[in-house]
Amino acid sequence: MKRRIYLNDDWSFTETFTEDFLKEDYEENLTDKNHNLTSVRLPHTCKETPFHYFDESVYQMECGYRRKLFAPNEWLGKQVFMTFEGVAHSCEVFCNGNQVGEHHCGYTAFTVELSRFLNYGKENWIVVKVDSRENQNIPPFGFVIDYMTYGGIYRDVYLEVKQPTHIEDVFVHTSHDFEKETAELTVETSIKLPENASTKEKLRLRYSLRKKDCGYQNTEVRGSQSMDAIMEPMIWQEEVSSSEKVTLHKSTYTVENPSLWDIDSPSLYELKTELISDEAIMDENITTFGFREAVFKTDGFYLNGRKLKIRGLNRHQSYPYVGYAMPESMQKLDADLLKYELGVNAVRTSHYPQSHYFLDRCDEIGLLVFTEIPGWQHIGDDAWKEQAIRNVEDMVKQYRNHTSIILWGVRINESKDDDDFYQRTNEAAHRLDPYRQTGGVRAIKKSNLLEDVYTYNDFVHDGTTRGCEPKKKVTSDNSKPYLVSEFNGHMFPTKAFDKEEQRSEHAIRHANVLDAVMGEEDIAGCFGWCMFDYNTHKDFGSGDRICYHGVMDMFRNRKLSANVYACEQDKEPVLEISSSMDIGEHPGCNRGTIWIFTNADIVRMYKNDRFIKEYSTKASPYRHLKHGPIIVDDFIGDALEKKERFKPKHARELSAAMNLVARGSLSHIPKKIIPTALKLVLLYHMNYAEVSELYTRYIGDWGGTSTSYRFEAVKDGKIVKTLVKEPTRKVHLEANADHTELYEKHSYDTALIRILAKDEHDNILSFYQEPVQLSVEGDIELVGPGVISLHGGMGGAYIRSKGVSGKGILTISAGGVASKKIKFTVTGDNL
Repeated sequence: MKRRIYLNDDWSFTETFTEDFLKEDYEENLTDKNHNLTSVRLPHTCKETPFHYFDESVYQMECGYRRKLFAPNEWLGKQVFMTFEGVAHSCEVFCNGNQVGEHHCGYTAFTVELSRFLNYGKENWIVVKVDSRENQNIPPFGFVIDYMTYGGIYRDVYLEVKQPTHIEDVFVHTSHDFEKETAELTVETSIKLPENASTKEKLRLRYSLRKKDCGYQNTEVRGSQSMDAIMEPMIWQEEVSSSEKVTLHKSTYTVENPSLWDIDSPSLYELKTELISDEAIMDENITTFGFREAVFKTDGFYLNGRKLKIRGLNRHQSYPYVGYAMPESMQKLDADLLKYELGVNAVRTSHYPQSHYFLDRCDEIGLLVFTEIPGWQHIGDDAWKEQAIRNVEDMVKQYRNHTSIILWGVRINESKDDDDFYQRTNEAAHRLDPYRQTGGVRAIKKSNLLEDVYTYNDFVHDGTTRGCEPKKKVTSDNSKPYLVSEFNGHMFPTKAFDKEEQRSEHAIRHANVLDAVMGEEDIAGCFGWCMFDYNTHKDFGSGDRICYHGVMDMFRNRKLSANVYACEQDKEPVLEISSSMDIGEHPGCNRGTIWIFTNADIVRMYKNDRFIKEYSTKASPYRHLKHGPIIVDDFIGDALEKKERFKPKHARELSAAMNLVARGSLSHIPKKIIPTALKLVLLYHMNYAEVSELYTRYIGDWGGTSTSYRFEAVKDGKIVKTLVKEPTRKVHLEANADHTELYEKHSYDTALIRILAKDEHDNILSFYQEPVQLSVEGDIELVGPGVISLHGGMGGAYIRSKGVSGKGILTISAGGVASKKIKFTVTGDNL
């Protein structure tokens, strides 16, 4: 039984919608003024944008999409539904010139019925009028917004052809008895009956349960079962009798010893629901879910009975050039980057519901999700609020079977209190999902708390103050759970090409807040702002329409701060130093504070192949992080003892004093080392010139032979990663595609290529800003411009399939360095 017929291809698009666009012969009667009609595939953005320095008005328009749809005679007597997963931001849908539906939220799906308007056995015209303007009286509009809102039909569109009596919705919930190792599976099935349904139409529901193989990474480590080990389907059957147009059937079953869904072992199950009449299957639905218990309590968050600190990042759904319009592969890649590269266990989908593909992947890999309704600070009039209530209802109904979701956000982000409004949003969420808790992102203390969890944007940390506020100073009800929904971000925006000290401070601020939150027993966790840089409006960002708030750049390249998060995972070795070790990068040529970021057990430091010091991760000042940053506090080792005229004890004292000065300035000697200095002057008749010469030789590295620093990360007695820092002699480009086998499933496929300028030791060259040329040949196409500039030695490109099977090559070249070629193959279900 084919569930969905995807309609992502063969659309025509115009940036200027007119009533003529509804006419069947529109394309046959084009005049010069309609020359902008183009053929497009979905997902589609109504306007591709530059990387930065563009005005948001470029994508604000009333545009139009149209395509033919052949309706075979077999559809006659059935119900034909057309679903749009995401259209930004308002739209009207027409079939053969008749309006069949409208929708006024750019972030939730909607469905229209075409049945009464189709000409069966013939071609039909589907037209969509899209309004992407930001002056509409719907969320999130009405005031300023700190993110671009883009436009277009930017998610999938599909048809479903059903019998008049069919399954409308299935909602699955589980509850657990961990001592007995059993779970209660509750299934709520909505059945739609036709207008002329008989008084008592006898129907039967059959439920079949089986374990799903998600294909997530490292299955042998995580204890998943292969397809060979899947249990035989468990089958329940229930009778349904109703005279209502829609009937809700609720059943509860006991499942013995189910595999639990957890962040490290995200076991998923499939429940097949079949609607049967006279032994004929009239409809079926397959719902993917997991057995798990997720609850926020007074003292924190609990998953399957154990306390778990949430360590997450916020995510926008935007991309360079195409805004929101990216297919399945890119949506799922972001989830993988969060889980495997950044090492977080949770994500907040700020500030709106996001792609089901992204949520599917979160389900599959065990990434916790806090999702919320669209909005940013502003609350509008009564009509605006009514739309917000509908947004809550749509969000909960459409996303409630995603096991990864642990919290519904039912307040407008950072808005003021509005008790009547927020009583209604909470009621809507609890009515449609009585099992999950609600939260509401706010930036005010002691706010009226109508939600189950007080979620607060804590921006108290400014580099010197404590990392977070205590719970009792923020919440208005200390007995309820408390969660930090944002921190950092605008407090210290940092570009990949900023000076070294800025990038280092950015990383340490993230560490400061993470460590502080992890040390608070009654805070459930926190979400850093944010995963990656994003385009924004003129009121925010750095004047170039970019908010540089991310721990990654817009192409998902890691900034230094990303290592703070990555160090908390143990799958991939991490070793990074906050400095290039070039003294001229610092004021007064003083090294300042240098940090080691690693998830290894120890790090060994060498200078010109001479051992300096071994650093244990236990030496980190961050006591609440698993692998906190470590300060480099020795550049000398035992050199003074072995190479100079000092006695061992005095050599160590002088080394300690010189290393302390290295983090400050020769012009401002710390008072604590004055006794040491006086003693050495008396004992060795030293003067300032001799001290300065020693400092220059062992720490300053001025004027002598090139200094090479080597760091070795050791885990379980083995060197797992080596990092060398020395003056650059050779530059090369590194270009990595997340996948090179493009596969067209429902639409085009897209690959991300991350481009890095590196030295001979694979260190990113943070001040390499040279232009890079991108060219393609074969059956692929480039998204965005053919010439880009790297920013902070980093950049990226997107390659897209063109609807034909074959091969293609991307060539990446820059002046003075060797070109890189990446080969792609294109296959697909319908190619």
